[in-house]
Amino acid sequence: MTDDDRTQNISSWWVGWRLTRYKSVQYLLGGALWVVVIAFPILTGLVLRALFDRFSHGTEASLREIGWLLALFVLLDVVRQALMWLAIATWPFWWNSVQTVLRTNVLRSILCSRGPAATRLPASSGEALNRFRDDVEDILLLVDIWIDLTGDAVFAAIALAIMYQIDSRVTLVVVLPMVIIIVVTRSLSDRIKATHSAARSAAANVSEQLGGLFGGVLSLKVAGAESAAIARLREHNAIRRTLEVRARLLTDLLDTVTASSVELSTGIVLLLVAPSMRSGTFTVGDLALFTAYVGWLGSLPRRVGRTMYRLRQTTVASGRLVRLLADHEDHRDLVAHNPIYLRSPAPPAPPPPTITEPFARLDVEGITAVHGSTARGITDVSFTIERGELVVITGAVGSGKTTLVRAILGLLPIESGTLRWNGEVVVDPDATLVPPRVAYAAQVPRLWSASLRENLELGWPVDEHGIDVALRLARLYEDVGEMTDGLDTLVGPRGVRLSGGQLQRALAARALVRQPELLVVDDLSSALDVETERALWDGLLDADRTAPPYALLVVSHRPNVLERADRVVVLSGGRILESSAIA
Repeated sequence: MTDDDRTQNISSWWVGWRLTRYKSVQYLLGGALWVVVIAFPILTGLVLRALFDRFSHGTEASLREIGWLLALFVLLDVVRQALMWLAIATWPFWWNSVQTVLRTNVLRSILCSRGPAATRLPASSGEALNRFRDDVEDILLLVDIWIDLTGDAVFAAIALAIMYQIDSRVTLVVVLPMVIIIVVTRSLSDRIKATHSAARSAAANVSEQLGGLFGGVLSLKVAGAESAAIARLREHNAIRRTLEVRARLLTDLLDTVTASSVELSTGIVLLLVAPSMRSGTFTVGDLALFTAYVGWLGSLPRRVGRTMYRLRQTTVASGRLVRLLADHEDHRDLVAHNPIYLRSPAPPAPPPPTITEPFARLDVEGITAVHGSTARGITDVSFTIERGELVVITGAVGSGKTTLVRAILGLLPIESGTLRWNGEVVVDPDATLVPPRVAYAAQVPRLWSASLRENLELGWPVDEHGIDVALRLARLYEDVGEMTDGLDTLVGPRGVRLSGGQLQRALAARALVRQPELLVVDDLSSALDVETERALWDGLLDADRTAPPYALLVVSHRPNVLERADRVVVLSGGRILESSAIA
């Protein structure tokens, strides 16, 4: 199923309806409170009508009633404020629950679904963050505004009924703003959708530029490219600003049309009631009620316009989020009612899979994998890895080495060919070739702004002995001993407090903590000096034994690695140029 197939039939109404049914008790309770708060001016308008009518009479009895009416007016205002505070305290429980379930559904699909997730992620991390943050909020704002729209509709129905009984002609004039705003919004709907989509993409580009600036400060300084980087950021920000202004202008245009329509209606009301007031059929209290209600009735057409605007925003936001889901999922999976744990503890993570049959060999048979964006990849690659072996994949830059590794691990889709683990076909590498069967140390170090211990464990159940063994094999044990806080040392964003060599050895230690049967390494020693590199490979190959307790599949062109290999696979142009065992 293509992205267009999954997004073209998304109904904003259906998406919103599904979300209202998640934590529906909280939604209905909080929504009912807001509806009462919004419709509450009905009562205060009636009190104002009675109050001004008593003022116009001027009798002693009327003066006593005025005192009671003033007290009632103040009491009603206090009650409304109390209900508003209660609604404000109640509503976030539903809001936080729904935004959490939306983000969790997308994240679960990326991390846990079958098939490679990397092909679904945007090229820009800023774009991905933008979808998780802003697009989720856009969807919630639609469901949120339904409550306000319901409150306005309840108020309008009761207010118009009261006003119609007083003067039917004047009441019909009050409906004019709603008709105007609906016509204007319908005419602007396509432009609203296009402008909002472009503004979201531009904001993501700016986020990506900022992330690149913060993450590459040293590279920019060394290259003397600070001015060029800032100029590029300004260029993208100018595009974002222009699109955001256009989107805001559309919203302000709707609000302006609504406000002008309300003011026009108020003026017409005053003109129409003047003769009635002279004849006494329209009292001062009636005028006070109409004036009070007209201002509140202006919220309904404004809310109708914003609801239609939010519908367009939600269509864009839902489509952008659905594109992050697995190929077999659609908008129904985006709003699935999966459990979340905001107040209660989450269930424990499942234990690592139990290995019933020790690893013997992995057969790669005629694997073909292509990058969708570049149409480049690997073609008909075959070789074998047996337990205890070191198999090295080498070749020129762009020959397909990393592509081959990513295809084997399920990070890229395999177009043809077969993987066999101990002779059995691997149907889903992304789910099967994971720890403790396989561990991967990638080419680019990825550490989080946390302690070194957390970066090594990443939730994996391991004791101190297991960490010590991994640190010694990765030749990082002495470095940790020299750190002030040892394993509890904070490594900073992307591990900036570690040297390049320490970063690469930390990746090796993270993989070794999982005690894999097959360790896959992508150009791990590129930042190491010769002595540290030799010590690292002594550790990984467990030089004190006759063979390591696992197999190693290594991408490298370093002589120190090639001379230790049991088999070397040479790639060129995505194909095997040579594959030979080392005597």
